[in-house]
Amino acid sequence: MSDTEDTVLKTSAEKQQSAPGDHVATENASAIKPPHNLDSKFGWLVVFGSFFNLMLSIGTTTTYGVYLQEYKLVEFPNVSSSFLSWIGTLQFVMMCFFGIGVGVLCEHVDTRILSAFGAIVSGVALIIASFCNSPWKLLLTQGILFGFGASFVYVTGLTLPPQWFAKYRAFATGIAIAGSGIGGLWLSFATHAIITNISWKWALRITGLIIIGVCGPISLLMKTRVKPAKREKIIDISVLHDKRFIFLFFGALLGASGFYVPFFFMPSYAVIVLDKSDNWGTNIASIMNGASIAGRVLMGLVGDHIGALNTLCIATLLSCLSILVLWLPFKTVGTLVSAAVIFGIFSGAIVSMIPVVTANLFGVKCLPSVMGLLMIGYAAGGLISSPPAGHMLDTYGHGTDFSNLIIYAGVLLAVSFVLELVLRVILSRTLLKKF
Repeated sequence: MSDTEDTVLKTSAEKQQSAPGDHVATENASAIKPPHNLDSKFGWLVVFGSFFNLMLSIGTTTTYGVYLQEYKLVEFPNVSSSFLSWIGTLQFVMMCFFGIGVGVLCEHVDTRILSAFGAIVSGVALIIASFCNSPWKLLLTQGILFGFGASFVYVTGLTLPPQWFAKYRAFATGIAIAGSGIGGLWLSFATHAIITNISWKWALRITGLIIIGVCGPISLLMKTRVKPAKREKIIDISVLHDKRFIFLFFGALLGASGFYVPFFFMPSYAVIVLDKSDNWGTNIASIMNGASIAGRVLMGLVGDHIGALNTLCIATLLSCLSILVLWLPFKTVGTLVSAAVIFGIFSGAIVSMIPVVTANLFGVKCLPSVMGLLMIGYAAGGLISSPPAGHMLDTYGHGTDFSNLIIYAGVLLAVSFVLELVLRVILSRTLLKKF
């Protein structure tokens, strides 16, 4: 590894005013208010704001399994699982696809304005969806329009915390992203309760109002710390020639693909295969989200000690094993709960470590734009995630055999692990070295 790469990869905890790639001109730095020093108290306020942004953006998408269960078993029983899964898939895909542009906008527009705009649009999208009576209208509103609005909330929440920290970068990012797990946890219970006692339409309306009421005001905290260097190009694609980015890109793509399959289909598996009540579907979704809360914070602490990329590799491998070793061969409640817990704990690192690895590799000034490019991988990963899995369930499993679907998710994560491991070897063949 070159001396230049070594310099970029240091977390620079010893430095008082700079992080990897974080070299801001004095005249620009002095203009940034509030205080722009690393590991400051204001940085934790940004983490607080990002926590709620991710709680109600990613948290809402991971709760779609509860809606999918209601749509398939009650509201639209004659519509294929593959089509219905597209609604939740498009939430994630559109969030990532439009995130490409949001990453660029973050370098030119006040991130607080972008965050507030996304809160309003995503909240209104769910409210509009509550008045829809057909799957294709839900596809447009709950899927595409929500994903568009959530992309602004998601990207700002994901990319701002790493800018404010050096020593505790992975930990701070893990806390922020733990918000998505907490969101998935309480939203799963709340959504199921509202659907059971009122209707799925009111579940959408209430969620939309919460997003507007919480993410709107909290956008005031979503302040960038560093100002990017001026560029001649709107999007700098030079990173596409960097082999480190290539392996990170495809590793993230396949990791995102495998990540969403259990969240979407484990709840239905509990009801259809294990013949449990609808409540068990909600319980499984909540268990996974609950485990991911602890996992994302824990993986952040581990990442600060052994390195974010090392943590990502280990977590991806263990997520894969939880699917292929526990979920696939055993058809009992105990093993399903165990798989949900282990997957929830370690899969959180697939989300939380990517922005930390990106910041360490390419610098925080480039983080929004590089993450924007990685969003292409996330979007593509979403497209090859739940829809093909739903098709396998309908076509080969006849709606009741989840084996092919489970194997598919496991293989996606296995290949993701291999790509991440290759990236790790490219950086250093000494596997015990912190990266």
